[in-house]
Amino acid sequence: MSFNTQSMIFTIYGDYIRHYGNKIWIGSLIRLLKEFGHNEQAVRVAVSRMVKQGWLQSEKKGNKSYYFLTPRGVNRMDEAGRRIFKLDPHEWDGKWRMLMYSIPEEKRQIRDDLRKELLWSGFGSFTHSCWISPNNLEKEVKLLIEKYEIEEFVDFFIADYLGPKDNIQLVRRSWPLEEIEEKYESFITAYGKQFIVHQSLIHEGHMSNADCFVERTKLVHEYRKFLFIDPGLPKELLPSMWNGNHAALLFRQYYQLLAEPASEFFESVFEKGNDLRKKDKSYDANDHPYIVN
Repeated sequence: MSFNTQSMIFTIYGDYIRHYGNKIWIGSLIRLLKEFGHNEQAVRVAVSRMVKQGWLQSEKKGNKSYYFLTPRGVNRMDEAGRRIFKLDPHEWDGKWRMLMYSIPEEKRQIRDDLRKELLWSGFGSFTHSCWISPNNLEKEVKLLIEKYEIEEFVDFFIADYLGPKDNIQLVRRSWPLEEIEEKYESFITAYGKQFIVHQSLIHEGHMSNADCFVERTKLVHEYRKFLFIDPGLPKELLPSMWNGNHAALLFRQYYQLLAEPASEFFESVFEKGNDLRKKDKSYDANDHPYIVN
């Protein structure tokens, strides 16, 4: 399985670097990415691209280049972290958030970028140019309107749905829940087997810290893809046997199995060229910030 270099860098920033001062020497990053088959040139090109995109900033210390997340990168990572390590669906306040827009054709790129951001935040496409969510996303919507300077083209409502259909039918109309469930089922099948195998190998002492680092990173990398397709609906709007709940539990258990040896490997690479700031050992994965691309 191959992984996009830039996407993998995001994963490592979110799952590791964010907890060690948010900054890393490029040499250490190159060494970490080598574990996944990425060469030095690919890492440098990806990092340069991330700087241009506004995710990373750089600084020089002597002859060494260091890279750290911009405020935009930190905010995205923190938001994603709250979602990826959330174990149980939340309770619903019964309100629908509705964003309607009419963005002119000459601003088509803004319109396309806005749609991607809305999908990422968990909005569903109810009708053309009308997006809905049962989640409290007022802050996110305000930031998007300001970011794209589209105040004159949008309207935002918080509303009750009075029928004639029911709320579940609104969900089915706005999100492909069956497709999402199938993807969760595939994840459970593949990673459930791996979890059992790795449990045995770790117990027998047959997995190195580097192996655990690779597997934990790949696990997070794969699981975070659900942030693009699962809107994080409240439990009142989900099927009673939602596969997402089972996948979240598997992810949590698997992550905890690999967490400590993986962090030890990361630290062994990180401390050669960086100021090692060890995270609090009482750290809870529930608070784990994490970024997606």
